[in-house]
Amino acid sequence: MKKIIYLIPVFFAILSCGSNERVSREVFDEVNKSMKVTKVNEAEMIQAAMKWGNEISQEAQDALIGTLQEAIAEKGVTGAIEFCNVEALPILQEVSDKYNVEVRRASFDYRNPVDAPKEYEAGILDTYVYNMENNLESEPSVQKFENGDVLLYTKAIKIPGGLCLNCHGEPGKEIAQETLNKIDELYPEDKAKGHQIGDLRGMWSIRMTKKEVVKRME
Repeated sequence: MKKIIYLIPVFFAILSCGSNERVSREVFDEVNKSMKVTKVNEAEMIQAAMKWGNEISQEAQDALIGTLQEAIAEKGVTGAIEFCNVEALPILQEVSDKYNVEVRRASFDYRNPVDAPKEYEAGILDTYVYNMENNLESEPSVQKFENGDVLLYTKAIKIPGGLCLNCHGEPGKEIAQETLNKIDELYPEDKAKGHQIGDLRGMWSIRMTKKEVVKRME
């Protein structure tokens, strides 16, 4: 990775507060350091955002799946539905806070209404839906917003295997009646049933500032 760094020289005398004494060499060096200007190649920045988004989305997914499996083992599928209702969003918030980004799952077929796509996400999610319907590969992407100050990483989420169908499959077939009753109780607006393995479940949506991405490149 190439960086171009310009060091802006300090030509004026730095004086300590209220006196004619020059400040120490350490303070002088710190001022010079703070005045460095770093220019980052845009392609490298997008590449860095892509790599970081891949890492964050994988960490978030592993955290969700790990806690879900523990809940199923302890409380069964029906109990895990209630667990997810309480714990899923805090888990994503914890990952968001850890990296100073915003981590979301967005879906047209949402279970929790908070996962409905926001305006800036809907067009990207539409593309993933189109790709799925036309047997096209959906690659992760990074889009620029707010004059390039915000980068949005997205990645398609697909139904990976049979475990997910216990909650997202066909009612009366993969979804047991007891589980279905709990879903209807906790999520009266649920749209996330009737899926098969490989179906598009939604997408990861990770908003990160350009400042945070550049900071990780240093």
